[in-house]
Amino acid sequence: MLDINLFRENPDLIREGMEKRGLDPSSVDQVIALDARRRDILQEVESLRAKRNQGSKEIPKTKDPEIRQEKIEELRAVGDQIDTLDEELVEVEEDLQGLMATFPNLLDPGIPLGEDEEDNVVLKTEGEIPAFDFDPQPHWDLGPALGILDFERGVKLSGSRFYVLNGAGARLQRALIAFMLDTLQEQGYAERYTPFMVQEEVVFASGQLPKFEDNLYHDHEEDFWWVPTAEVPLTGLHKDEILNVEDLPLEYMAYTPCFRREKMSAGRDVRGIKRGHQFDKVEMYIYCQPEDSEAKFEQMMADAERVCQKLKLPYRVNQLCTGDMGFAAAITYDIEVWAAGCGEWLEVSSVSNTRDFQARRAAIRYRPEEGAGTEYVHTLNGSALGVPRVLIAVLENYQREDGSVEIPDVLRPYMGGMEVIEPERKS
Repeated sequence: MLDINLFRENPDLIREGMEKRGLDPSSVDQVIALDARRRDILQEVESLRAKRNQGSKEIPKTKDPEIRQEKIEELRAVGDQIDTLDEELVEVEEDLQGLMATFPNLLDPGIPLGEDEEDNVVLKTEGEIPAFDFDPQPHWDLGPALGILDFERGVKLSGSRFYVLNGAGARLQRALIAFMLDTLQEQGYAERYTPFMVQEEVVFASGQLPKFEDNLYHDHEEDFWWVPTAEVPLTGLHKDEILNVEDLPLEYMAYTPCFRREKMSAGRDVRGIKRGHQFDKVEMYIYCQPEDSEAKFEQMMADAERVCQKLKLPYRVNQLCTGDMGFAAAITYDIEVWAAGCGEWLEVSSVSNTRDFQARRAAIRYRPEEGAGTEYVHTLNGSALGVPRVLIAVLENYQREDGSVEIPDVLRPYMGGMEVIEPERKS
């Protein structure tokens, strides 16, 4: 949520930010008009209440019954005016809050201009792309041949974009999750196991609502929302709280399955497990003081990269352009890993600094020092990493000519010492 004072004092900054995102800035004027009407109503109500209070004091002193009755009738009319204005105030405030909730975060001034992902900027590439003396297979061929990936039964159970992992495939996914959590724990993140369904106000606080409502799964009867990312419950952990400055920064990690409708990406990446309505992810989340958020952004990027480095996966870092930025983010870097069988870079992490945007929506504050007023914290989030695409990269980059897949060294302790996933033997 943006600060209402920005609309009052620097509306051109908001207009500029929306234009950079390719959005219509005309709604800024609507906010300004609603805010002005709200303040006018408050001032008018205050004046009428003062008039009513003064009149209430005069009535007992009025001896003439007719004049006293006239004053009583006047005060009733004033009361009716106040009631009418109070009703209008409720409507205006609801409209104002609803409209303000649709505004994305302000963009960092250094973000490159662009329309979509094609205009993102590659900042660096790390690791060597593996060279094979055979044609590497994509995971949608490699996995079924190994007997670890079953598309047919996934479709039978749930429909398109679902799959079943068997045996070593299921264990490899579990190994990746445990490895990621352990790697982040070494960096000081505190693990949280959060609900996979949350209340609407928690989804709103993270910035997922109202913009992404059509892409979320919702139980209308119980009003539960399935989490699209652990960022949502990790934002909600400290909703409506004033944090102790001595406790900052708070650095959390959480594993959750993630549930998203893939409407916006219909027709893209339909083969394999690159996109699905359900996937696993390990998320990082930081609450910090505003002056520390830039350094924490760099730290979070390094922590996400460390996971790729330990797995010895080639990766690259992209800075998202203005037209590809997420709703709540002020700045975002993506990490993509190379998948040899698909022959493409796959996004496995987005690391974002949302500054005070989510904290305003969630009312998360801190007191810089004793006796001082409260301020909003800054929040940051990032994946470390999205599991399905890392699973793809491991299978495709570590495959061998005979169809087997070598297990990366760092994952072998989580695989019970298994070094290779062998092809399924035909009877």
